[in-house]
Amino acid sequence: MSVKVLYFASLKDKVLKGEDSLELPEDVTTVEDLINYLSENDGALKAAFEEMPRLRFAVNQEMAKESTKIKDGDEVAFFPPVTGG
Repeated sequence: MSVKVLYFASLKDKVLKGEDSLELPEDVTTVEDLINYLSENDGALKAAFEEMPRLRFAVNQEMAKESTKIKDGDEVAFFPPVTGG
């Protein structure tokens, strides 16, 4: 399965990239699985996810939960909670 992963705001700054195009193993089927996969394969992402436990997610530009299913061709975005002024 191929997905595009986007990183925004301070998360983007921490991992020093704005996006990834990934080929995922068959057992990665949810956002939570994707987080675990990324954490196991990228030290910077593991550290960033641990520092930001309240990340928000979107799948194909719609807000998502950790249990949201992902499929081939999806776009998954990660971003920290944002406050405005």
